Amino acid sequence: GNDIFAVHDAVREAREYSLKHQAPVLIEAMTYRQGHHSTSDDSLRYRSSKEVRSFADHGDPIDRMQKFLERHGHMTAKDFVSIEEREKLAVIDAMREAERKPKPSLNELFTDVYQEMPKSLQDQQSQLHEHLQKYAKHYR
Repeated sequence: GNDIFAVHDAVREAREYSLKHQAPVLIEAMTYRQGHHSTSDDSLRYRSSKEVRSFADHGDPIDRMQKFLERHGHMTAKDFVSIEEREKLAVIDAMREAERKPKPSLNELFTDVYQEMPKSLQDQQSQLHEHLQKYAKHYR
């Protein structure tokens, strides 16, 4: 999962197999999440900062690809800085654009996954609406 060339080879082989045998293929791509799952997750509770630093220093797929491209003369460190700066601005612009759009209805939390909503999800939707009615003044 973190080695782009290994993933490319695995996908190429899987595609060849799938086409030849007219059968599906499952690729398990192992990776390492360097950051927390979310703002409410402190991953240092279940792994050490030394482990995270070690991966960042030796296994980061972006760093590995950058070194490969530099080593083979395809790009320079300056090229990467330029790309990073340009893409940061693009992300900021995209966020600003998204923030200008109207917020979707809360019901879309429940209607965009299943063709027919399962009972458990219907129950969650009802609970949300009950909660919002009960505590309406806190959500205005």
